[in-house]
Amino acid sequence: MTTIQKGVGISEKVPEPDPDELARQSLKKIKHKFIVMSGKGGVGKTSVSVNIAIALAKRGFKVGLMDVDVHGPDIPRMLGLKGMLGASEDRKILPIQFSENLGAVSIESLMLNKDDAIIWRGPVKHSAIRQFIGEVDWGNLDFMIIDSPPGTGDEPLTVAQLIKDAKAIIVTTPQEVALADVRKSINFCKTVKMEIFGLIENMSGYTCPHCGKAVDIFGAGGGERTAIMSSIAFLGKIPFDPTMVKSSDAGISFQDSYPESPITRAYEQIAENITKRCA
Repeated sequence: MTTIQKGVGISEKVPEPDPDELARQSLKKIKHKFIVMSGKGGVGKTSVSVNIAIALAKRGFKVGLMDVDVHGPDIPRMLGLKGMLGASEDRKILPIQFSENLGAVSIESLMLNKDDAIIWRGPVKHSAIRQFIGEVDWGNLDFMIIDSPPGTGDEPLTVAQLIKDAKAIIVTTPQEVALADVRKSINFCKTVKMEIFGLIENMSGYTCPHCGKAVDIFGAGGGERTAIMSSIAFLGKIPFDPTMVKSSDAGISFQDSYPESPITRAYEQIAENITKRCA
């Protein structure tokens, strides 16, 4: 606690700043906030979050990437970010910079041992996410992309409560079991009164590199049909490519390594769709 002197022999304690007010002040500097959600695991939600952020940053926008998946924080590894989070002169947390336009914050970047399990209940997660909003020096951003864990638990609920103008981008694969869980995410957003900005279909088809034949490994078009049936904007579909998996595991930007690939073009189109809808 900070102590300041008043007169002779008199001191007064400066009150700690209100965490909710810190969060509100930080959010005022961020134009568009998106939480990337999925009804189930395994649909590539974090990969989509990372690559949307990279695609927007490549278009010249200032982007912040916030990882609120506290039990499975993978963003630093996917971006190849090393080291711990630092602090500014006014004791605010500094995002780790991936590029000039993109900075990221994740609980993993506060852990000495990256393989430690985080065993937190809901209130602790709520407090941590609030800190990631209000006690991080995000600066002025065009976009904040928030990567949440799959499902409709504590983390997306906390984001809905703390960031009133956050909008949801829902990620799915074409298969029916994933689409059934998407409908749960849609109902979650309606319950907490969060606007659904759009839906993305990931792993949408695979082109054999040897014969050039297109194969629908997980089905086809289910995400787009669900978006139409639910009156949700369809932001785009991303094909499956094993090279994307290798790039993510190695912490290498796929878009930088394969600028002409169908996946890179898909993310460029999604980024364009997002910016057009925001405009």
